[in-house]
Amino acid sequence: MTKHILKLVLLITTITFVATQSRAHVPYFEHHDFSEKQPFSVDYSIEQSLAIYAWLERDDLGRSQDIDVYAFRIDGPTNVYLELLVPVCKGYENFLPKLALVGPGLPTPAAPIPFEIAPDYGIVMIQSPKPDQPRDTFYEVFGGKSYYKGPYFDEQIVIPGTYYVYVWDPDRKGGDYVAVLGKEEIWRLRDIIQAFRYTPQIRLDLELHLDCSDDFDDMHEPLDVNR
Repeated sequence: MTKHILKLVLLITTITFVATQSRAHVPYFEHHDFSEKQPFSVDYSIEQSLAIYAWLERDDLGRSQDIDVYAFRIDGPTNVYLELLVPVCKGYENFLPKLALVGPGLPTPAAPIPFEIAPDYGIVMIQSPKPDQPRDTFYEVFGGKSYYKGPYFDEQIVIPGTYYVYVWDPDRKGGDYVAVLGKEEIWRLRDIIQAFRYTPQIRLDLELHLDCSDDFDDMHEPLDVNR
């Protein structure tokens, strides 16, 4: 029975992938912690649309001090799109991870931050939804689930250098999130293979660290990365 279910999911995934490829992100999983010493490194282009399914890990007391880090390099003017999404699951109603961009030529920190940055680097704190306020959601066809919309950044960066994206939870709740990097639909052969590898797992909720089977599918709208 399990084998037949997996075959059915793979078939649905294949049909969905072919039908929605032009609107999909290349998926990645956080197989090891994306730390400052071992960040997720964008090896092709920050303009290519990637979806990194990650997790702010909790300790034995259920608190999260985890900080995830993503790195990319630009050599000239580049369109940079960053966004955080949180799956619509019971327990994540007030999970509001923070998003920040760190790099050369950015503003000096105006408030304390839970990590250090290089002396010649600055930071952009990207506005997050406020606690206990309604959050917009949408249904993501590629992964087959609903997400809360989170903070996003969509600007052109002109100063060459290495930039870092930081994700953390100041409330230390921790949980699952998706880091969206880039919004250009660029599909190389390795990206298509990557999508076929991970999409069945995403559609089975295997990237999540809690049971999300009882979600809120009545609250969604199509995603628009060009907002």
